[in-house]
Amino acid sequence: MTFEDQLERYFGTRDTAAIAPQAVPAAVERMQVDLGLATVPGERFALWCMLFLFGKAPDIDETFEDRSERDLARDFIEMSEKAGQGG
Repeated sequence: MTFEDQLERYFGTRDTAAIAPQAVPAAVERMQVDLGLATVPGERFALWCMLFLFGKAPDIDETFEDRSERDLARDFIEMSEKAGQGG
C-alpha cells in the first residue's frame, strides 16, 4: 500500500492539499481501527506510519511484536524528525 493509496482510501484524494481539515479525525479513527485489524506486517507498518504523520500513532512496543519492525518504526521516526529539520 503506497502513501497515495492510503490518502485515497482514507481521504478520497491523492492530493494532500485537497484534504479537508474536518475530515482528519474520522480518517484517523478509521486508520486506527484498520491497524488493529490488519494482519499483514507491511500493511500494519504503512498504517502506523500514516498515523505517526498525524500525531496519532500508538506505542511502537505495543504495536509491533517483531523487533525488526520496532526498529524500522524507530528509524522512520528518526528520518521524519531529520526531514522536519530541513535535511
